[in-house]
Amino acid sequence: MDRFRTIFQYFQSNSESVMNGICGLLALASIRMYTSFDFSCPCLPWYNMAYGLGIMFAPPVALFFCGLILNRQSLVMLEEWRRPQGRRKKDLAVIRYMCSSIMQRAMVAPVVWIIVTLLDGKCLTCAFSGSVDPEKFVGFANTSLVQVQQLLAKVPCKDDELMRNNTSRKAVTRYLRCWSQALGWSILLILIITAFLVRWLRPCFNQAALLQARHWSNYIDIEQKIFEETCCEHSRLFAHKCILHFFKSMQEEIKLHSFSLPEAGEGAEGEEDLLRGITDQDQVNKLLKTWYYEKPPLNVCQTTQR
Repeated sequence: MDRFRTIFQYFQSNSESVMNGICGLLALASIRMYTSFDFSCPCLPWYNMAYGLGIMFAPPVALFFCGLILNRQSLVMLEEWRRPQGRRKKDLAVIRYMCSSIMQRAMVAPVVWIIVTLLDGKCLTCAFSGSVDPEKFVGFANTSLVQVQQLLAKVPCKDDELMRNNTSRKAVTRYLRCWSQALGWSILLILIITAFLVRWLRPCFNQAALLQARHWSNYIDIEQKIFEETCCEHSRLFAHKCILHFFKSMQEEIKLHSFSLPEAGEGAEGEEDLLRGITDQDQVNKLLKTWYYEKPPLNVCQTTQR
């Protein structure tokens, strides 16, 4: 369990390489899930669209939230946005930068899923087979409106008895698949052009503001991790001291049972230094409350003087 927790905390780190690797793994996982998924269109009017669009858009929503959960910076951004003003001002540019970075990484896997489903064509064929104009296809000329709707709904089911001898089924399937693939390639091309423009036009904007936002977003994340590590270290030492005091108060009973106690001065000075004078529960609660409501200003000289 401890090893799993360590690995999970490592993958939650703010390193861009790690987060990019996680985004790549989610994208590969989305492709793998779609290829292994047994797509089975219901081939019923009014149900095809719900099933096709559900398969196309429901998993991307789940993948998007998985990307947000795995990204530690999303929680850090929310805490920074919701924290009280205190003695440290909030920089909206930093929050916007963090939000943009989080959204970009979280959207990779959902976009890959949508593009793969469009290039495959099964979802769109299932969803919009009943919306095709039957006058464009010869095989639906001499049938009533109700029969046409039933036949169009069964277009994705090539093994259905009504569609085995229908000459227009393949034509409708090719028509919808062409539209699906054209839409998928169009979205992919738009994304590539957008990424190209963003990358090449970025130097035209204020680079100093971008560097500042990137620096302070990293600082907020590192500060939070160091504070948590320091709290864990203090908690360990505080618990150690409390247990030693407990055993010291029970010294008489321990002597009766022939247990040996450590010497009173062993390691006491070093632990007292690490405890920083915070030696009871009220002091700890006050310290944590002060950190949350009145974070110190980002000025090392002022902190040192105080």
